[in-house]
Amino acid sequence: MIPARAFTPLTALTAALVLAGCANAPIEPDARLAVPTAFKEAQTTATPQVPAGWKLAEPQEDRARGAWWSGFADPTLDRLLKQAMDASPTLEAAAARVQAARSALRGSEAGQLPQVGLNLGVARSKPGAADQGLAAGTQVSPVTVWQAGVGASYEVDLFRRVANSVNAAQLDASASEASYQSVLLALQADVAQTYFLLRTLDAEVDVLTRGLSLREQTLRLIDKRHAAGDVSELDVARARTDLAATRAELQALRGTRARTEHQLALLLGQAPAAFQLPPQALAVDASVPAVPPGLPSTLLERRPDVVAAQAQMRAAAARVGQAKAALFPALVLTAQGGMASYELRDLFDWSARSWLTSAVFSLPLFDGGRNRALIGQAEAQLAASVATYRGSVLQAFGDVEGQLSDLSSLREQSASVNEALVSARRSAELADKRYREGEDSYLTLLDAQRSLLSVERQALTLRGAWATSTVGLVRALGGDWR
Repeated sequence: MIPARAFTPLTALTAALVLAGCANAPIEPDARLAVPTAFKEAQTTATPQVPAGWKLAEPQEDRARGAWWSGFADPTLDRLLKQAMDASPTLEAAAARVQAARSALRGSEAGQLPQVGLNLGVARSKPGAADQGLAAGTQVSPVTVWQAGVGASYEVDLFRRVANSVNAAQLDASASEASYQSVLLALQADVAQTYFLLRTLDAEVDVLTRGLSLREQTLRLIDKRHAAGDVSELDVARARTDLAATRAELQALRGTRARTEHQLALLLGQAPAAFQLPPQALAVDASVPAVPPGLPSTLLERRPDVVAAQAQMRAAAARVGQAKAALFPALVLTAQGGMASYELRDLFDWSARSWLTSAVFSLPLFDGGRNRALIGQAEAQLAASVATYRGSVLQAFGDVEGQLSDLSSLREQSASVNEALVSARRSAELADKRYREGEDSYLTLLDAQRSLLSVERQALTLRGAWATSTVGLVRALGGDWR
């Protein structure tokens, strides 16, 4: 049993300081948010259910994002994405920010170690007679002092000021790495979506080119019938209008295609003048993978922007503890040792040695409210980071729901257009057969073929939109879903 007299005032003070240091430890910010058990727009019923309520994300910024684009089975897309990841200035800038954050972390970690320095110098001074306690008018000669020594200092981290600083720097580095993953994913998605848009435009150009040829044939036929007196001049004017409008649309589409190609070049880190992607029409049955959305709770762990926002929120909490530590004493241990002499030749004599050790407690008594203001600033920044994190989570859920909604709509549209495409092909076959047998006019055949091309164009546009929306869903989910 410890006698009561053992609890001296120093013991009580030490205990109070330890408790104060514990109070400066960063606490988990309160960012509670209800997580749905399933995505509203998800079309699967096989998704397991999880309890409703808050689930704290477990960051997975180090997980392999995977080559999710391989699901499209497109070698050209694979090649373009490799070029983008090798040469994109945006990605290089994000990588540089990661290196800067890691360097800042190493700088903060250095505060946990003793600081040692070497000094070597000379000083020459002429003190006044009064400084030496001599009578006025006494001549005092100038003095030269040569010094060489080693100094060391170390701050005992009683109240976690240094620990909180290191913790905040570590979380800043994690946020920077997650932001890099977010930039990388955005770049990959932008390249893939721009690529599919380009291929869709190529398909539309192909369809419109064939449609323009049919309209030219129609005009020639109507010109002949007008010359023979079978049709009026109004029919000729309508045919010419249709031809001119189609030609103008084709020209505009080619301009859009050129601008899209320029945009793709910039994403690849190339000048538009030095880049060219040969036309290649998107096939109506182009491979588009099915992407399962998974559980909403896992989204918080996969989205790199959410992971970054969470790390920034925790870093802000650590900085609150760092700011609070300024209200408590700081203990700094210092030691200096070396040589000092009035003559350079005597500097390294044993008799010229000198040393100094100190342990200094410093406590701010009056600072005009500066430390309290810094604490308030840190707490406000924490509140802002909590709101930013919550906003990132809501935005993530909104992105996924939006992409799922788009894909659901595209599935329904594609089903209807596919039925129309089957009917249009059958109509064109019958019109061709009837024309060859002399049962219908060539004009009827051209109309059926034009209708088929129109439906084909709509089907190709939907297929391209399906591919770009699938890429958008992958991006919203945070990368590879497999």
